[in-house]
Amino acid sequence: MLTSQSGKKIKPVLFILLLVPLAMLAYRFYSEGFGANPIETVNRYTGDWALRILLSTLAFSPLIRITRWHNIIQYRRMFGLFAFFYVCVHLSSYIVLDQFFDFSEIIDDVFKRPFITAGFSAFILLIPLAVTSTNKMVERLQYRWIQLHRLVYVIAMLAVLHFWWMVKVDTREPMIYAIILAVLLGFRLFFYIKRKV
Repeated sequence: MLTSQSGKKIKPVLFILLLVPLAMLAYRFYSEGFGANPIETVNRYTGDWALRILLSTLAFSPLIRITRWHNIIQYRRMFGLFAFFYVCVHLSSYIVLDQFFDFSEIIDDVFKRPFITAGFSAFILLIPLAVTSTNKMVERLQYRWIQLHRLVYVIAMLAVLHFWWMVKVDTREPMIYAIILAVLLGFRLFFYIKRKV
């Protein structure tokens, strides 16, 4: 069982661990570069980690039910904010490196390319979740906060679709993420039905 004291010690460790993917990207850039297609490498890498951390936030509830470690819920907000952070880095790499701030082209992409539409929609829906992540907003919104943050399920589905539609041919990796998401949502659905019966 985690105590509040051990929880305070774990938080900075998790914070550093969640920055490791970014540090690894920087190290790769300085040591060997990003290969023949650096823009795609950066975009894909940051997108992968955004999706992994986003799915990790959904794993907290099942993990608590299985382990009874209720105190780990205190780390979910950090994971959620880091997911938003990596999404912002991912989007920035697209805007800056891929499109060179050509916003007319970006707008065209959003409306014409389904995988961009899904990814941009996920980002837009993430913004109110990040903005309302403070304790004050939880107190102010109360039950509406819970309802608002259920958007994370839609966001996760859009993120998986974004990846799936982007790769087009070899869908093995996005299929793994889709299965993980289905298991995490299925777990919630099972306990929701169990409560109603």
